Amino acid sequence: MKERRVVITGMGIISPIGNDIDTFKAGLAEGRCGISLIEGMDEYGELPVHVAGRVKDFDPVALGMDAGSVRRSDLFSRFATCAAIQAVADSGLEAGANIAPDRFGVYVGSGIGGMQTFVQQTKTMIEEGVSRISPHFIPMLISNIGAGNIAIRFNAQGPCLPVVSACSTSTHAVGEAFRAIKYGQADAIIAGGSEAAVTPLGLGGFANIKALSTSTDPLQASLPFDRRRGGFVMAEGAAMLVLEEYGHAVKRGADIIAEVAGYGNTCDAYHYTAPRPDGTTTAAAVTQSLEEAGFETGKMLYINAHGTGTLLNDKCETAAFKLALGETEARKAMISSTKSMTGHMIGAAGAAELIASAIALHDGFLPPTIGYAEPDPECDLDYIPVTARQIQADFALSSSLGFGGHNAVVTLKRI
Repeated sequence: MKERRVVITGMGIISPIGNDIDTFKAGLAEGRCGISLIEGMDEYGELPVHVAGRVKDFDPVALGMDAGSVRRSDLFSRFATCAAIQAVADSGLEAGANIAPDRFGVYVGSGIGGMQTFVQQTKTMIEEGVSRISPHFIPMLISNIGAGNIAIRFNAQGPCLPVVSACSTSTHAVGEAFRAIKYGQADAIIAGGSEAAVTPLGLGGFANIKALSTSTDPLQASLPFDRRRGGFVMAEGAAMLVLEEYGHAVKRGADIIAEVAGYGNTCDAYHYTAPRPDGTTTAAAVTQSLEEAGFETGKMLYINAHGTGTLLNDKCETAAFKLALGETEARKAMISSTKSMTGHMIGAAGAAELIASAIALHDGFLPPTIGYAEPDPECDLDYIPVTARQIQADFALSSSLGFGGHNAVVTLKRI
């Protein structure tokens, strides 16, 4: 079968630094911090952490959902639907008009799913009994329902694959959507992820495995690659991309943002939360993605790193980039972690960072790692400190590393 080119023709976002692409883009360019102090979550006692990346001013009805659908949806699914509404509108696709419904797919996942519904209904069961559990509990809870709701909304009858791989979820979703279109299984796919786990239960769980920053200063909490880093900042939101076969996009006159050119997928097979220390399996995913994309030495490469701000992740990821690229090329690459601005959106993180990468290629600027001030000898590459750079990259690579050892890497190419 002839391999087909795949491009991005639409994007949508709900995030701590903006609930639409233009606002998100402006936030990246100016280095805006979307992390804030946590308020109104003391029902179960004092939280062990103080900051999070919250979505602000989110109104799902104003963004296109009807009130009934809002009532029957967990927050993660509302985020997902609203981001998808933006992305599909941006693409100009309409099932039955300019794409056949059975050639239109949805690859949307969530690392955790309907945690807010889970907490609410558990409380109801304990206080009022099993008979009072909502009949909507399961359809609101299950992590595949975001994909299902999006498919219903847009009459997307083609392949539908809800991916669950923790923090790698939406990068895997985009990568698998890329493969499906490349090998002819669909002409366009809505791909991405959503998460709404900033709850006392979610925060407490991550905090108690010592994964989260305990900073009380939102501007000094998410510090990827900085010597002072002490954990990641939990965040929420959704990010969606419309991937489309190149010829199909050109034929209908779509605006093309960037090309999806390569995908790498490996597993550490090492530990259920810690990354493989030598970085070899992450490096293998990077190599797979770059080779498939046709990256050549001498081309300008931007890397949107997983860059969580944990002690282990950042030094292991740095080692992986050196292994994959070689020491010389790794030092030429320009790297940033946009989690310094958004916090860690868990299952939505990878897709949000691919949107940032697509914006970087399309608009000719590289987002910064804000807050970076004190270099770490074990993280000694170019992390674009503090200020965005007006540089036109040729390729953009986004890496995601999830609990369980899941490594996903997608490479974009400038059109």
